[in-house]
Amino acid sequence: MATPHIEAKIGEIAETVLMPGDSLRAKFMAEKYLKNVKLVSSVRNALFFTGEYKNKKVTIAGSGMGMFSIGTYAQELYSEYGVNNIIRCGSAGAYSDKLNVMDVIIVNRAYSDNDSISKLTLNENQNEYFPSKELMNKLINSAKKLNKKYYVCSTNSTDVFYSIRSLEDTIKVTKSDVVEAESFALFACAKRNNKRAATILQISDSLPKGDYTDSKTREQKFTDMFEIALETLI
Repeated sequence: MATPHIEAKIGEIAETVLMPGDSLRAKFMAEKYLKNVKLVSSVRNALFFTGEYKNKKVTIAGSGMGMFSIGTYAQELYSEYGVNNIIRCGSAGAYSDKLNVMDVIIVNRAYSDNDSISKLTLNENQNEYFPSKELMNKLINSAKKLNKKYYVCSTNSTDVFYSIRSLEDTIKVTKSDVVEAESFALFACAKRNNKRAATILQISDSLPKGDYTDSKTREQKFTDMFEIALETLI
């Protein structure tokens, strides 16, 4: 049975879902890494692909941008499709000058200024949520197994891309090393449903250095995080 935002049939979505924000990245990575790939949902051009990685069933799905979007998909996946694990595979901006474009980040904490998400999702008053330790450790172990360099960092999940708050003040408030827009809501949703969630990112731009990637790089070159995430299946 379809939900308002996902048209896949029951059984067409795997127990583990990798969720980039960009549906074109989901398409590229599914076609690059999976066998027997099938497009199982395309509502609003949010593309969901299910296939096999080393004989393990997995879904790669675009979440769209922002916490409203990923929170909606995560809730429907957890509650209606029997999904147990969601790994966000996203792009991020670096707050720290120690991080460079293309670096891999495994998230250990997500901060948000928007506490209404915790109130409306869990009836809590929280500004930080955490990934599943089990799933986070699987990402770390996969990175080690593949001999890929990674950093374990806190992320600021923001609702505002063009903020007027200074970078210095933002770092003080959020106590974060990177910025993106989804992990806080994903972790809250996982907690609500007693399911697992984690986030792995690659740096698309460095705020202190002024280094940026283009859209094709973000779509097709962020392969390290997908290889690490896919190996958690094995």
